[in-house]
Parts: sequence; C-alpha cells; structure tokens
Amino acid sequence: MQIGVHLPHVGRKATPEAVTRAAVQAEELGLADVWVSEHVILPKGAPYPPSPAFLEPILTLAWAAAATRRVRLGTSVIVLPMHHPVPIAKQLATLQTLSNGRVIFGIGVGWLEAEFSAFGVPFRERGRRTDESIALLRALWSQDPVTFKPRYWETQIEEMRMQPPPSAPIPLWVGGSSAKAMERAVKLCDGWHGNRLTAEAAPPVIKQLRTARPDKTFTISLRISFDGKDPAELGARLGAYRDAGVDHILVSPEDREIDDWMRTVEKIARAGSVHQSWAS
Repeated sequence: MQIGVHLPHVGRKATPEAVTRAAVQAEELGLADVWVSEHVILPKGAPYPPSPAFLEPILTLAWAAAATRRVRLGTSVIVLPMHHPVPIAKQLATLQTLSNGRVIFGIGVGWLEAEFSAFGVPFRERGRRTDESIALLRALWSQDPVTFKPRYWETQIEEMRMQPPPSAPIPLWVGGSSAKAMERAVKLCDGWHGNRLTAEAAPPVIKQLRTARPDKTFTISLRISFDGKDPAELGARLGAYRDAGVDHILVSPEDREIDDWMRTVEKIARAGSVHQSWAS
C-alpha cells in the first residue's frame, strides 16, 4: 500500500513557502505522493469548506513539481464538469511532461450548485458532462489529429492537433463514494478514490470493485483525515485498510498552522512506514 499526504494549499497556511516545505518534506520522508483539492469560488458565509482560500490546484502541483523529483502529484479532486475539458487537457499534459510523468488526475462530479452557476454550467448535467469530458480528455491525449463531436460542450474539434501529448499516460481516478462514482471508476477510469469509508466498512466495497476490475492497473484509493493526536490509532487504521485490500491512502492533516501541519505529516510517515511500499 502506498501513502500520500495533502499539501497545505487551503486557508491561512497556504503560502508558496508552505507548499514548497510540505512537498519537499513528503519526498524526504518517503511518502508516495502529494495532493491538492479544488474549490474555485464559494458563496459568502458557506459553512463548508471552512475557508474560501484555495490556491488553484494544477498550478499548485506545478509549483510542487519544481521543488521535487520523485513524489507523484495528485488532485483530490478536480470538479471536472465545471471545466471546459480542452484547456484542462492541455494543462495536465504539460504538467505530466514537466514533472516527468508523475500526475494522477482525481476527478469528481461536484456538489455545490452555486459554484456551477458561477461557471455557467448546468448543475443537473454534471454526471453526463463528466462522462463526456473523460472521453474527450482521452481522445485529446492519444489521437493526432483528433476529431470529437461532443453533446454537452459547445466546441468543434475536427482534425485538430494538441501537442505535445503527455509524456506518459495520465491515470484517471474517480472520487466519491456513491454507487454511480464507483460505476464510473470501473467502467471509464483507472482507479477509485473514495472518501469517508471506515476500515470496518471497506472490505465489501473493495470486493465489489475488485470483482469488476481485477486487473492490477486499477487502483483502489481512499482519502482519510488525521488530527495528529494518536499516531498508534492511525497506524492501526492504515493496517486495517491495507488488510482490506486498499492500494493507496491519502491522509489529510487537520492542522491550521503550518508548523503543526509539518509535525503531523512526520507522524503520518512514521505510522505508515510499516504499511507502505516504496513508490518508484
């Protein structure tokens, strides 16, 4: 099992120096990858997330890539149907090339209707737009020239070229714990990136996913949080996930101050050291 950590790119701790420190620390501690999340614009007074201050995720990963050499670079998650897929394809292909093939593209359908309204994207079409965007991303990354006739995006792509292609295939992981998210993951993508799934509840879910996708190229990943208080409990939790068949865990520290965050990451690395396989 491989273990990654979230980068401090949200809230008052989100500074260039903090992102660099955290990315370098994760690499030095032997963690597998570093991760970012996304909200672009939020209603005033929204109860969640607790801060509207999010550094843009793909740019943040590019910043982290420049400071590191080994750790993979993941999104947990990009709300894919809010974004036009053509520029997203270009940004990710560039990041994959500049980082020497370290990108994991975690995607979700989103849940905040007001954010979709700010983008001018119909909230009720988000699932269908996600499926179409996945197909268009794969076409843009693999076909030269490419022709694609979308239904939901107002775009015309007829015998066109997007160069250079990604330096290596970009794995797509679907975030979310709904039945539809799991179906989308096994049918269209390369991994499932679940959330809020306890170790006790994990075995039947993992069995269902593995029955549908027994190939080892399909990754089962979970995102969990850690408050830094009980490393022994975290270690036991990680072991239970590993025994259940989870391939990858993203641990998100809950600290608001960067120095506390860094100390919590050290605890995560120690707790996970006996459960983690080295990421090449």
